[in-house]
Amino acid sequence: MTIAWLDEKDRLTVDLSEVSGWNDCEPKVLIEEASLAIDSVDVNDDRMAQITLTKPMELGKDATLIWEDHVFPIYPRKVVRTAWFDDVYDASEEQLGFHYTKSQTSFHVWAPTAVEVKLLLNNTTHPMSRKSCGAWHLTVAGDWHGALYAYIVTVNGKEQLVNDPYAIAMTANSGSSVVLDLTSTDPDQFRELFYPSIPAEEAVIYELHVRDATVAESSGVKHKGKFLGLTEKNTCTQAGLSTGLSYIASLGCTHVQLLPIQDYARVDEENPKDGYNWGYDPLYYFVPEGSYATDATIPSVRVKECKQMIHAIHQQGLAVIIDVVFNHVFDQAESALEKLVPGYYFRYHSDGQLSNGSGTGNDLATERKMVRKLILDCVNYWIEEYQVDGFRFDLMGLIDVKTMQMVREHCLEVDRPILLLGEGWELDTQLAAEQMASLAQADQLLGISFFNDQFRDVVKGSQFDAVDTGFVNGHGKHHNRMDQLVSGCCQSRFNFAMFLDPKQSVNYVECHDNHTLWDRLLLSNPELDDHARIRMHQLATGLVILSQGIPFLHAGQEFYRTKQGDENSYLSGDAINQLDWERRAFHDDNVDWVRSLIALRKKYYLFRMKTVREIDDHLHMIVAPDPVLGFMLMGVEEDIVVFVNPTDQDRLVEMPATGRWQKCLSNLSKASRIVSCQIDLSTKLGAYELAVWVKRRG
Repeated sequence: MTIAWLDEKDRLTVDLSEVSGWNDCEPKVLIEEASLAIDSVDVNDDRMAQITLTKPMELGKDATLIWEDHVFPIYPRKVVRTAWFDDVYDASEEQLGFHYTKSQTSFHVWAPTAVEVKLLLNNTTHPMSRKSCGAWHLTVAGDWHGALYAYIVTVNGKEQLVNDPYAIAMTANSGSSVVLDLTSTDPDQFRELFYPSIPAEEAVIYELHVRDATVAESSGVKHKGKFLGLTEKNTCTQAGLSTGLSYIASLGCTHVQLLPIQDYARVDEENPKDGYNWGYDPLYYFVPEGSYATDATIPSVRVKECKQMIHAIHQQGLAVIIDVVFNHVFDQAESALEKLVPGYYFRYHSDGQLSNGSGTGNDLATERKMVRKLILDCVNYWIEEYQVDGFRFDLMGLIDVKTMQMVREHCLEVDRPILLLGEGWELDTQLAAEQMASLAQADQLLGISFFNDQFRDVVKGSQFDAVDTGFVNGHGKHHNRMDQLVSGCCQSRFNFAMFLDPKQSVNYVECHDNHTLWDRLLLSNPELDDHARIRMHQLATGLVILSQGIPFLHAGQEFYRTKQGDENSYLSGDAINQLDWERRAFHDDNVDWVRSLIALRKKYYLFRMKTVREIDDHLHMIVAPDPVLGFMLMGVEEDIVVFVNPTDQDRLVEMPATGRWQKCLSNLSKASRIVSCQIDLSTKLGAYELAVWVKRRG
């Protein structure tokens, strides 16, 4: 069937190759049998015709083109990606999804190009009414808690059954949208709890996958791999060492960042042990993932248990960040977004091919009003309904600057700090570079933090070369750049103005992506023994925690987590990904080292200054023998000196001032063995030592 495509508000494109007498008659354009005036008709040598109307075509009604004895259906195509469409069918003020009460439920869905939408509610069909903005609505009397629903949508000549993209609960494996009375899903005192109120400069982030956290047999957790596994307190290994939530709380971190917990593909929710996924295959953004529930076949269970997990984490004084994937969907053609408004929600090249900066086959067009609304509504929903405290934006560079600015503005209105961070890479998507929420636009995105890839690569070597080395594992390689990193990559005197605010820098050397730091050291330094690699690892983690900016730790980093060399373990299963709590027990000394580093950061404000001006005034580099790193933090009541020796030889360093310095922390000594000592001018650093001295003033 040949189709006449509406590509602009007033222009049709149609292939006339099958119309023999097109030149002998005039075309007609009809909307529900009413004729539209034609301004001009142009046919090229390939018999492709462009028909320009005298006024824009109204969408949402049956339209046809009649030419000779041929009848062509008119379907919207590129017009849905025009500014005109975005303005005319702007439903930003509509409350989409459903609104439930015990006496009635209202349903709202945006489908401006559909000619008919019906609600299928518990297998009964109800016609819906259309608003001028393209939103369809219907209110049905009765108590519909637990009812299944979907939309029967007729668009572009095709009738399809479509789940609600604003669904808040689903049957197993995203089978059907479900009406839910959300008040019945709150844990006791869920909304009365005093939630953590932690400003960005005080944040220490711990990245965690829900399943990895407790699925190991050694975890001592009953609900292994589930939301509820992270509610259990006082769990421990057979040796009696803490695991799970109690362990995380004891580390001293302030925020738990959860890999995606919104509904995702590739794991059978009824048989989750048969599959594994990190969660970066998003399906329904408002729905918690069912494989983490104890029973995915009961729609309310995943909602209740997700809230229970968040509530339990909050009760430990920890804030919750969720990892959100607003850059693509798992299967563009089968997504509810594409079925409801074909061609609108995604970016396209000029030839009609999907943009693929995400590397997954599609990019969400966040710059369009109703895509932006979806993101803002979802952020608001997880803040209000689930009480989360922050968002990590996957591939944030694929999201436009204005959307991220609006997210930030909304979060500023919340009654507690909401931490926003993301990956600021500039990727090959159909969006102008200056519109991308990438590192290059950091000055327009104050209040939003970026993963500092330069910190990662300078400390341990380029991410794109597994055998490359950096400062800690390359005998001080890149030592001339370390001053930039410890200062938050923002001091103007270093000519390194990436960030205008130190809190924009998320400092890390390991995350869920790529090799763990331990596995990386095995690859980059195969000639060394484990003792040397342990020291290097300690230096890297110490630099993360004691540098200006926001420290970020990957779960298990503090006990040398390994994935057996697997660089991309997103489908690799529990054997590779689970947190090995026996390894935690074996390396308990290093857990104490990381705990001490975090405690030191919390004790002294000088490690977490808020502004560039403060850093300029208080952080001073110390001249030390290359490639030793030394810096001094000058405070009102005390001065702090940090030295890092990335070599396998002892080094003599000079203190910046004489006096009684207390060596309060060193990776070569347990805290109980460190004593205050008088230092005149010089002191010795051991091989691969990170040491901190404090001197009281007055």
